[in-house]
Amino acid sequence: MADEENAYSFTTRASQLIKLSRLGKNGFPMRRGGRLPEVTVAYESWGELTPGADNAVLIFTGLSPSAHAASSSEDSSPGWWEYMIGPDKAIDTNRFFVVCMNSLGGCYGTTGPGSLNPETGNKYGVDFPNLTVEDIAGTGHELMRELGVENLHAAVGSSMGGMASIAYAIQFPQNLEYLIAISAAAQALPLSIAIRSLQREIIRSDPAWKDGRYKTGEEPLAGMALARKLGLVSYRAADEWNSKFDRSKIPEEKLTGKPFEIDFEIESYLEYNAQKFIHSFDANSYQYLSRCMDWFDIAEHGGSVDAGMAKIKVKKALIIGVTTDILFPLRQQRELADSLSATNTEVDHVEIDSPNGHDAFLIDDRQFSPVVAKFLSESYG
Repeated sequence: MADEENAYSFTTRASQLIKLSRLGKNGFPMRRGGRLPEVTVAYESWGELTPGADNAVLIFTGLSPSAHAASSSEDSSPGWWEYMIGPDKAIDTNRFFVVCMNSLGGCYGTTGPGSLNPETGNKYGVDFPNLTVEDIAGTGHELMRELGVENLHAAVGSSMGGMASIAYAIQFPQNLEYLIAISAAAQALPLSIAIRSLQREIIRSDPAWKDGRYKTGEEPLAGMALARKLGLVSYRAADEWNSKFDRSKIPEEKLTGKPFEIDFEIESYLEYNAQKFIHSFDANSYQYLSRCMDWFDIAEHGGSVDAGMAKIKVKKALIIGVTTDILFPLRQQRELADSLSATNTEVDHVEIDSPNGHDAFLIDDRQFSPVVAKFLSESYG
């Protein structure tokens, strides 16, 4: 298993920033209306681009992580996908030029609600345009063009990033050879929408949210902490929680005697991880990124999921699901694989039996690494 501390090290800002220069006078148009007059993207890269620019791999992140997916000479701290990216690892930086970007709408350097609107001089806040997964994918396309890459060897993503990699394949079918989507789906299920909706409502119910117009240093941290705890519960499987914590209680000497204080180790774990997260993640970014996952629907690209997936023209796809994932259950990855197969796209469909739930891709290196390594090795053979 990967080090869980590394896997949840989401908050390291990217070491590289680039302002997109090819947007033109109208800026970056958003899928649901509105535009961004300019866009800065935070990213990190590993490996070297070939003279023919044919070895680029773009990684889209989930909702929470920054672009710091792995350690580098610019930042030696472990990244959230440290076990996956590097020399002789599954995503081999001896072979590939690997780029990971912070999503549009994020808060680790890429333009988002916390950024200044150059036309007003004020933070966007809730005046940031409606965000979609397709907008994130489009930003990735523009980033790679800035880096001298017109055609990707592979787009890779997990969770929201898996949705973004699929959106990339649909929107830029002539610019992508291989697709890897992990724990992703064609559209969000009601349970996933319900959980994320509750998280957003919890944040908005914090008086400090102030209709999204809170000031720096006065963020809705209580709401963010509760939302993060709810998210953590949904990211892992029930059996894992039970086996990891049982009914263990914190030492008596740590109790304060306050009413209804934290009593169980599982409560302490949730509190610890929530506090790590909330001081570095913007509440409005959480709202926008969470909602764009709910909105994502491949059927919007042709009238049905099959019609949308038929727009994908990759040489081969890898679709991975996890048996214990309640947010993106196996039937959703089967739908993706079946739909691709129906259009005669070659597909490797892998179901991983892991106790780690939706977050398995962050932790279960023993099972994920060989699958990704085999696929990419064969793609470049």
